[in-house]
Amino acid sequence: MKKIINNNENLIQEMLEGFMNAHGEMYKKLETTNGIVLKEKKEKVGILIGGGSGHEPLFLGFVGEGLADGAAVGNVFAAPPPYNVLEVTKAIDSGKGVLHVYGNYAGDILNFDMASELAEMEGITCKSVLVRDDVASAPLERYEDRRGIAGDVFVIKVAGAAADQGLSLDEVARVTQKAADNTRSIGVALSPGMIPGLEKPTFHLADDEIEFGMGIHGEPGIERTKMMKADELTDRMLESLFNDFHYQEGGEVCVLVNGLGATTQLELMIVNRRVNEVLKQKGIKIHHNDVNSYCTSQEMGGVSISLLLLDDELKEYYDQPAYSPYYMKK
Repeated sequence: MKKIINNNENLIQEMLEGFMNAHGEMYKKLETTNGIVLKEKKEKVGILIGGGSGHEPLFLGFVGEGLADGAAVGNVFAAPPPYNVLEVTKAIDSGKGVLHVYGNYAGDILNFDMASELAEMEGITCKSVLVRDDVASAPLERYEDRRGIAGDVFVIKVAGAAADQGLSLDEVARVTQKAADNTRSIGVALSPGMIPGLEKPTFHLADDEIEFGMGIHGEPGIERTKMMKADELTDRMLESLFNDFHYQEGGEVCVLVNGLGATTQLELMIVNRRVNEVLKQKGIKIHHNDVNSYCTSQEMGGVSISLLLLDDELKEYYDQPAYSPYYMKK
């Protein structure tokens, strides 16, 4: 597959340079590592997000007002090294502690935990919330093994708002954990993505095949089947979410229909139309509906659906305004 790059060695550095050229009025890049932070540091709990590159606009695009204060990024589909995480942690700490929010992947856990220990040695209190929204990645009885996908967006939004309200680190972590626990997602892949520098795609599907539950790094799903019409596909995806969590008549949710990189807005809107129809039939109210490609996997074709079940507390924080060049909530 063709990629518009120069060479693999400078891939992330050049990506960050381009990002800063476009948005340098809002951010600063750390000189010694692949991380960005907001220029203006606030006296509050710091929110740090991060993970592998290749999922843009996640994670860089979710540093902003009412969102995260900094992001540490690794190579494509690779966890940021502990030093990256530590330097961003130090840069956003105002003396009130730092919350790390990231997806449940072994490399991220190892490196973020190591960075937290190093930060604690320097007097910075850290806590972590792991996002485990992908219902296809493990059964409910093994919830702790589930990976994080597009549900990151909901969790980061709530974390940023809670920190901006001046809550303590313990309280920000509690509210953020609640958002993570109330978020469920399911994805389906239609075509593979391609990691820069590799000669083969991340997986193979026949032209008439799709895979339910495919991970955002090309991890295997739970079923490979023939392509189907949009409404049938959407119904099967929603059934996976309804079977996993207590969405009930009278409940209220936020909806994210997320493209995985190559899926057009036309297709995403058709999926979103059916999501709205089904939730209305079930008597579930949609509080906020977002359709965008936030959590991508290079040029993977596919879509994910995420639902955040709200209560009064989560709704209060979700409704707070937020802004970055890639995300806005009025």
